[in-house]
Amino acid sequence: MKTPNDTGMNRTGIQTSPIDSRATERGAEEGQSTSLGGESRIAEVRLEMARMGETVGSMPPPATVKGMAKTAVTMMKGESPTLLLNKLGERLAFERSGVRLYEAVIDKLPAFTVDGALAGPGVADLRKIQEEELRHVDVCRRAIEKLGGDPTAMTPAADVTAVATMGLLQVACDPRMQLADSLQALLAAELIDNDGWELLIQLARGFGQDEMVQAFTQASDEEHVHLTLVRTWLASMVMHEAGIEEAIAAPLA
Repeated sequence: MKTPNDTGMNRTGIQTSPIDSRATERGAEEGQSTSLGGESRIAEVRLEMARMGETVGSMPPPATVKGMAKTAVTMMKGESPTLLLNKLGERLAFERSGVRLYEAVIDKLPAFTVDGALAGPGVADLRKIQEEELRHVDVCRRAIEKLGGDPTAMTPAADVTAVATMGLLQVACDPRMQLADSLQALLAAELIDNDGWELLIQLARGFGQDEMVQAFTQASDEEHVHLTLVRTWLASMVMHEAGIEEAIAAPLA
């Protein structure tokens, strides 16, 4: 099977055409700027727009009387219940994207078998992780509902994380990507996921949500296992392709 590491028709480097590359370099040296100023101007524009810009969105008001009461009581304590709901919405959105990410990799997995064998994770391995990611969606949903929120609402933090994960999903769904490329996307997602759960645990603990802390800690422990597995699979595949047959110890999550 052809891999991205095989030499092909890639001619993006300037060394493939020394004559043209020298002409390009001369053109760059002799060329004139098409606008006044330098990079400081774009920095000024970014700063100005950041000061003028609005937020990504806003938190929805509590949809129930019970939710309004909980919000009012918490705000009287000087806390921000909407912050916890916002981060819960972010985690729910990320876990939902994680389910789709693993589904895309599972769908493509048969394409990477060689003589019936697969170097890397099997469908059962990835499916188990996917099912746990789906359970984590439900953990977030129940936590949001407990606080009187609406788990179907798109919170600002959820909107941001949806944009951030778009590239990972594109990698997993792209038919040109090899299994190692997809595992690289999974690794990036699991690294973000692990830190996300750690922060959520700290927030829940700060708000005195002991029951949530327990549920989030279990989810975090499972995410640590996911991270260790994906790291090991990716490292094993890269080392195998490199022809290095040394045993790779499972990294610490």
